Amino acid sequence: MKLEFVPVEEFYFALTLAVKNLEDIDETTLVKEVETRLKEKFGQPSTVAAAKQNNFNYVFRVQGIDNSPSNELVVSVADWQGKLRLGTDYGWMLDENRHPVKTEKFAQRSEFSEKLKTYLADCLEVKF
Repeated sequence: MKLEFVPVEEFYFALTLAVKNLEDIDETTLVKEVETRLKEKFGQPSTVAAAKQNNFNYVFRVQGIDNSPSNELVVSVADWQGKLRLGTDYGWMLDENRHPVKTEKFAQRSEFSEKLKTYLADCLEVKF
């Protein structure tokens, strides 16, 4: 797995309606550590926070993980109401009407979540 940061200028081209909540982690210290490390590594978040409940949202294109039938995979790392929120379109895709629908990979979202947390722990030098 490799994550490619999506800067704010490209955010609207990368994020799709198929990105859904993967996991919320309720650890205040972890949220602060992740936010600090993301800012150090990538600078400005991919999006500007729209509400008091949210301070950062970093979006990444994922390489090295099969998300077929979709040809792209996106991950979001954000804070939401004091929790660390991981989101992704893994196991989802947009149909011809641009509505999100589950794919066969949907059942593997928990395994993907574990892989993502392991990757982020190594990349950001934090413990999940």
